[in-house]
Amino acid sequence: MFCYDNGRTMVTPSNIFLLNCAAHFLEMDGNGSSRHSLIDQTEKSLKGINFWTWSELLEALKQCQYLLPATKSSVMLQCILDCLIGRIALPSIASPYTCSSDSSSFQFSCDTSIDSLKSSSSQLTWWFEDLLFLNVDLIDKLIKTMVSLKVNHATIYKFLFCYHKSRCIGAATAEKCNITEVVIDLLSLLDRSSLSCKGLFEIYRVALGLRISKFYRNNLESLMGSQLDQATIDYLLAPSPHRRAYFYDVNLVLRLVQGFLLEGGSLSFTSRLKKVTNLLDSYLVEVAPDSHLKPSKFTALVLLLPDYARASYDRVYRAMDLFLEVHAGLCEEEKRSVCCALNHEKLSEEALKDLSRNSKFPSQTVQKALTTQQSMIKCSLSDTHHLLTFCDSLFCSNTKENLGKEDSETKKLRADLQGMHWKMMGLEKVCGAMQTEMANIMRSRLSILGNARSLPKLCS
Repeated sequence: MFCYDNGRTMVTPSNIFLLNCAAHFLEMDGNGSSRHSLIDQTEKSLKGINFWTWSELLEALKQCQYLLPATKSSVMLQCILDCLIGRIALPSIASPYTCSSDSSSFQFSCDTSIDSLKSSSSQLTWWFEDLLFLNVDLIDKLIKTMVSLKVNHATIYKFLFCYHKSRCIGAATAEKCNITEVVIDLLSLLDRSSLSCKGLFEIYRVALGLRISKFYRNNLESLMGSQLDQATIDYLLAPSPHRRAYFYDVNLVLRLVQGFLLEGGSLSFTSRLKKVTNLLDSYLVEVAPDSHLKPSKFTALVLLLPDYARASYDRVYRAMDLFLEVHAGLCEEEKRSVCCALNHEKLSEEALKDLSRNSKFPSQTVQKALTTQQSMIKCSLSDTHHLLTFCDSLFCSNTKENLGKEDSETKKLRADLQGMHWKMMGLEKVCGAMQTEMANIMRSRLSILGNARSLPKLCS
């Protein structure tokens, strides 16, 4: 048609890319005449892209997709992507069919076939469904262009999550794998604060059933670890890999927490670390009853966080108690390795009292609990003694100055002082009883160990 119509043809958004590709392939440059150059005509038509409707932009993109990879590095493709992203990024545009305002850097026509503007909650996502037809090659180019043009990263993340979920439905395994790897690669370009922990774990669950490369799996786990403070215990209770005896994937949690710790340094890290600590302690209680969980893995979980991260070790003690109850066959040395990370100074009075009478724990740990408990009582006695001395001196001076003028308040203080005397005497009795109990426990344990020397060792 072009050759037989004196170098004229109708160039529209629906055929511009096809004509341009054909013109380049046939070298139809018009021999220096712009009038007869199909290449020049298509490029001239492209200058009016700002007047194309949203539907025309989508139609042109679909044509590009059919022609890939021929137009993968095309200037025309980049031009349409820039225009498309420009409309997506405009804050004044709530839908692709609204008219451009005077302040807009783009001028394009209105499509009157669409209803009124959508609600404000959908203003940032109106374009999601329209672009789900794109294949992974075009999605890769689109998202990288969006990142370079500084489009909101949280919006990009939501689109990628929506795209992954939509395109994986009904797709073959190989296609799912390709889509997942491309999405993970693109997510790595985004600011970590824009990511959602829930969405990342959902993508991870899909990836578990696919043979994605270790490189992409590590990248995804790094992203998940960076948002671990957003997670709940349900996210961490992932089943163990195939042919593994233990019930939950402990190695995954070890990697995620290590990834989170690498994110340290921000101003909010302390508060985020507190959330991760609570999460990990809950996880310890959940996995402790697993009879197939090795002591070395359990200990690695306990030692994963620095000591300053925990204000209390009560839940760690509870997890250790459950673990030793299920793993009753452990020898003394293995029990000590499990309990080595327990900070007695950060145990509550109730937990210390329970530990000092807990036969499941090794004697060394029990002895340390008794010593810590005794030290706490002595400290309490010392504080009480100082207070009593102060009160005595106060009453003496008060008696000299106000002899015979004892009022109701003084009587109350005197009664409180008498009560503190009795409390101090009670604490002294408890301390003495604890010393006797500790001596008896140590003698009985030494006696058991002495009788067991002639028996063969049950563990190495």
